[in-house]
Amino acid sequence: MINQRRSRIRDILSGSLTDKEVEVWGWIRTSRFSKTVSFISVNDGSCFDSLQLVVAYSFDLDKGQLLTGSCVRAKGQVVTSPGIQKFEVQVRELSIVSAADERFPLQKKRHSQEFLREIAHLRPRTNTHLALGFMRNTLATAIHGFFQARGFKYVHSPILTKSDCEGGGETFLVTALDPKKIAEAGKQFDWKEDLFGQPVFLSVSGQLEAEAMALAFGEVYTFAPTFRADPSETTRHASEFWMVEPEMAFYDFEDLRDLVAAFIKGITETVWKSCQTEIQFFNKFIEPDLTARYSTIMEQDFGQITFYEAQELLRKSGKTFEVTPDPEKDLATEHERYLVDEVFKKPLFVTHYPKVFKPFYMRQNEDGKTVACMDLLVPQVGEIVGGSQREERYDRLLKTMKDQNMNDDLRWYLETRLWGSAPHSGFGLGFERMLMYLTGMKNIKDVLAFPRASRRVW
Repeated sequence: MINQRRSRIRDILSGSLTDKEVEVWGWIRTSRFSKTVSFISVNDGSCFDSLQLVVAYSFDLDKGQLLTGSCVRAKGQVVTSPGIQKFEVQVRELSIVSAADERFPLQKKRHSQEFLREIAHLRPRTNTHLALGFMRNTLATAIHGFFQARGFKYVHSPILTKSDCEGGGETFLVTALDPKKIAEAGKQFDWKEDLFGQPVFLSVSGQLEAEAMALAFGEVYTFAPTFRADPSETTRHASEFWMVEPEMAFYDFEDLRDLVAAFIKGITETVWKSCQTEIQFFNKFIEPDLTARYSTIMEQDFGQITFYEAQELLRKSGKTFEVTPDPEKDLATEHERYLVDEVFKKPLFVTHYPKVFKPFYMRQNEDGKTVACMDLLVPQVGEIVGGSQREERYDRLLKTMKDQNMNDDLRWYLETRLWGSAPHSGFGLGFERMLMYLTGMKNIKDVLAFPRASRRVW
């Protein structure tokens, strides 16, 4: 049953309950005691800001139970506050719902992110992760809102799959059997013994299935968890994360590029308008130039340069890189950062990469060497979006798949080009990387509630 008696702190701080009697539940963030009165700051998760409870000593009060982390219930009157906050509650009744003691690990105001990763079940109660939670919710809602307003259909791609969309082989095997049995049998193992009768993996992308849906519904998007068995231990890698993957029939490369720009600008503007309190917090404590990022995204046109033009810029820069720029090799992160941070100083599309760097499904350009693809790079972070026009020509796609010795698991994908094929395009946005950009957080493991990454499951 919904607790109708409880007043949310967000409503109290909005001023809508001034001079009213309220009942407040929440967790203590801080408490201060004097001889005649206590000041207790509580938060109930309804907003980022906490509410001050002013508790007189006219009734029994066990200060030992009013510690950070304790859950309390208070009744009293909402009044205007002489302090920083506009409103506070003069408490006439206070009870302990569940007490915390000195062992509660969040007694200090500031903790390192490394420490907080070890207590992922408690870190949502810190200011940083409370703000992250609100911004994550707003960003997710903004993504759905953007596509829904444009008539896209939200579709659900499978989590279990037979194929690796990206071709990197970094997949998690899913089995109903004892893994020891499979390991002992090695190459001689008969997969018919397993539940599906063949090897099955956690999905690394919903793109291929979304393409099939787009060739029926026109414009679709998936927004789902993806899984990569990637051993990288960098600040940008995790084994479980969320991807946004739209696919659009009848879109060419220019249509795709324009949609990506509108999408990034649109969701950024929504977060900017909805999360000013949280943004200012991150600007103060995490990334001093954070607000400038929003201005850059919302106010400037995005730049564009081809892969080979980028390589020429890098070669002529006179800058010494750890990885020497080479048109026969892909761009390194330091190359991307140089282009957006020092040359263009704004979001940048890098387009038309050599086909040898890119997955089989990207549309080949007429030069026979490059594909109609693009990566969107943003200052201070690097790549956040990758996309392409998809290869809709059956013969071209078939040849590429044969050249790459791809098996029959994707025969169904080829058939989408055999009957009623159409030009179509799509892209992928790493949700957590976008959240990192909009908050200034430096490690992907700190924008995931319960991160899963190489060597660690929090």
